[in-house]
Amino acid sequence: MTASHPIHGDTSGLSPSDTKALQRIYGRRVPLDRLTTPELTRDLVGISHATGRQVGVLVDRRGTVDYVVLGDASKLMLPDIGRLRAGAGRLRGLRLIHTHLRNEPLSRDDLVDLTRLHLDMVVAVCLAPGEERALCLYYGHNFPVVDDSNEPPFRTFGPIPYAKAHDNPAEIIATLEQEFARAARARGVSAKDGRAILVHVCDKRSAGKAEDSLRELGELARTAGVEVVDRVLQVRDRVDPRYALGRGKLEDVVIRAMQLDAETLIFDCNLRPAQANNIAQMTDLRVVDRTQLILDIFAQHAETNDGKLQVELAQMRYLLPRLGQRDDALSRLTGGIGGRGPGETKLEVGRRRAWERITRLQAQLKQLSRQREQRRSRRNRSGTPTVAIVGYTNAGKSTLLNALTGSAVIAADKLFATLDTRSRTMTLPTGREIILTDTVGFIRDMPADLFSAFRATFDETRDASLLLHVIDASDPCRSEHVETTEKLLIDLGLERVPRILVFNKCDKLETPHATLADRGVPISALEPSSLVALQRAIERRIEVSHPMLQAEDSTSSRPA
Repeated sequence: MTASHPIHGDTSGLSPSDTKALQRIYGRRVPLDRLTTPELTRDLVGISHATGRQVGVLVDRRGTVDYVVLGDASKLMLPDIGRLRAGAGRLRGLRLIHTHLRNEPLSRDDLVDLTRLHLDMVVAVCLAPGEERALCLYYGHNFPVVDDSNEPPFRTFGPIPYAKAHDNPAEIIATLEQEFARAARARGVSAKDGRAILVHVCDKRSAGKAEDSLRELGELARTAGVEVVDRVLQVRDRVDPRYALGRGKLEDVVIRAMQLDAETLIFDCNLRPAQANNIAQMTDLRVVDRTQLILDIFAQHAETNDGKLQVELAQMRYLLPRLGQRDDALSRLTGGIGGRGPGETKLEVGRRRAWERITRLQAQLKQLSRQREQRRSRRNRSGTPTVAIVGYTNAGKSTLLNALTGSAVIAADKLFATLDTRSRTMTLPTGREIILTDTVGFIRDMPADLFSAFRATFDETRDASLLLHVIDASDPCRSEHVETTEKLLIDLGLERVPRILVFNKCDKLETPHATLADRGVPISALEPSSLVALQRAIERRIEVSHPMLQAEDSTSSRPA
């Protein structure tokens, strides 16, 4: 007895004869040089006429029917045909041939499926009203377009009278794949982690900050090595609980991703596990949220054993609630952006093993924390004051450390270039030595898991005599950055530590801001002459915090 073939879609209400008729379709063959065949058309139209539903098949290039799908009166819901997208310059290798109950062209759902799945072609057979026969055909295929073009990434044709539908899909597909391959070579690879579309969705109360937030997300993406090809902003009454974006807008994003050959969607929010899974299923794209993006940057930049352990702990805490989800979204984290670092080999572990790994990481970090505490104790016994540099990411903290101490720690015009605490000795104008410590930068909506993992790192600042709060004076969002930093300092219990506001990058200001000198010390870390005022300000505040220093100086200068 021959095993029955699966019928995909909603099969409720089907009669046994309809079910058998659908299963018989698996025996049909459709040559690659034909849009459809009389036999297949007769089967599809007959079942659609009997059931009042759309019926479709996915046919491979050998002519074999791989899937039979039953929909409702207006659409089909295609099955999961695999997560992997077609290779560069290649289409999926599947054609969708299905019925339309009325004489309507390809629907929006048809075109989204065409572009989302990179299908070879979509063919719609329109039924003659009230009759069991085909009236006409519509078909469409993907089409390569240039990045700056607003043309749709597909072409549609029809209505074509059924008797005159003689177009050759084999020739069309071969020509298209040559064009796609040529476009891919011409586009080249400008970023190590491919091309991405940034997505920001917010309610109307937060609309005023949306553009600034997208700009920062773009900087994060650039730091992660991603080429940003487009930005999408949607303001809604409330964020959609299923897709974050509205479904219609998300369909537009899918088409735009196909148009721009983007493979990643980066959301400027923290997606719930179910949301990430739903978006990944619908779009067939890699889905990355803000926390994943920041974790990826940290994984790239962590150099010391301490930093790597902290990143892995944050990754494990982030992934733990997602291990119970289907792997549609997580499968896209196995390489590239969002899946780097020591935690990437742990994606498939069970919850029990994940918790065991988290416990071991916490124990290792606790041991490293004790070692840092011992180093701090030795410094404190030496009586050398410590000054900690804090501030928003990419405000110029590492550059300032280099300028003040003559060291050469890594300093780059990227977010989170510094992840590991570094301490260097600095000599004040009076000849007194202090220890200057660089710290990890802050950022808006710092991921909770990351903040928790790196909290021990900030212990270096607890014994500081003074904080240098470095602010990028040229950033239009500097007020928000100051607010974010001050809030995080309170969370760390450092609100009582004296501080100096250091307005860096003043050389980038178009017009001088005299008010900055009233609030802090304006400098440019790249101009040594501007640092003299800062050095003197540090010296004055250190003398206030350590009055014994002044007494020691007086004693040492007294004649013998």
